[in-house]
Amino acid sequence: MVPGLLMRATPSTASATSGSTLEVLLATLLAVSVILIFWSQQRYPALLKKFHAGTAIKVGGPISFDALLKVTPDMSTETRVLRTSINWLYTNRFGMYFALPFGATLMTLLASTGAPKQLSSTAGNVLCGVITGAPLGVCTNCATPVAQSLLVSGASARLTVAVMISSPSFNPVVVAMVFMLFPLPLAALRIIVPTLLLLGLPVLVPENRLTVQVGTPAISPTILRRLLGFLKTFFRNLLRLTLLTLPWMLLAAFLGALTVELIPAYGTHLPISVFGVIGVAILGTLVPVPMALDVALAYTLYRTGTPASYVAALLCTLAPVSIYSLSALGQQLGGRCSLRLAVATAFLGSVAGIALLSFRSP
Repeated sequence: MVPGLLMRATPSTASATSGSTLEVLLATLLAVSVILIFWSQQRYPALLKKFHAGTAIKVGGPISFDALLKVTPDMSTETRVLRTSINWLYTNRFGMYFALPFGATLMTLLASTGAPKQLSSTAGNVLCGVITGAPLGVCTNCATPVAQSLLVSGASARLTVAVMISSPSFNPVVVAMVFMLFPLPLAALRIIVPTLLLLGLPVLVPENRLTVQVGTPAISPTILRRLLGFLKTFFRNLLRLTLLTLPWMLLAAFLGALTVELIPAYGTHLPISVFGVIGVAILGTLVPVPMALDVALAYTLYRTGTPASYVAALLCTLAPVSIYSLSALGQQLGGRCSLRLAVATAFLGSVAGIALLSFRSP
């Protein structure tokens, strides 16, 4: 047991625990099934394919790996923005196919237990988030529905944000790609920046109040009715999470596409200067990109001779947060929390870029 979480169980709490054993088992099996299918059938095969592509890795669009719709310079701005938005949504489809049912399953699972959903230790919450997020295999955008499900269910805010940051930043395959494609100074900064961001979570993110769900559940007299009740709860959570997530997802697609249209080549046309690096870092903080696209895009720019300072600023800021994840978090943790996370990410990315002002790309 963790100190600080030792609470005397009331009869209603004990009843809830014993009465929900079937529901907890079903939710656990469903969660494990969803994540294993996602890992084995899509995410890790796709990541390993990108890893084995090595220096031949390519991107299909400014904020997407896939190009469902062709985008050409001769098209109108409105058409390019619309098509880039659709391409972004198309690239993120598998992550959302996983995140929405997985998030709904977590909501169902956590609602079936009366146990506290956070540790009393701040470091413990952050560490658990890092350990959980690193192998998850989703970008910060697709991790957002999972985060929303955790926050709605009363989970630790710091653990939740740690999951969102660590999933795209510390995935083992993505980290291996970074050290394979970039020189050591750039690769090291790609690890150092999200690490510092995680260390700053106690200051950046206010913690949820520790709560325990108490109440006597209505237990159906038959297994069949309990199964039907479980399915009803799951699909209600799935609908709730979809309605909570979809508007922000569509907005992120539009804003991301609009941003890269207004600032071509991610602002790398700016003069090489401290202000130029800061501008690129701010852009990288806001633009939503799919899993591992930060590495592929930064490498593409690096290979074509973009200054290493700009590459570092993008490489360190594209993955941890985005306008989508920040907006969604702001709805539940407050706008100030999202602003602090955005400023911290842009600041650390700027420092990383400025540190490489004298570094020359090959």
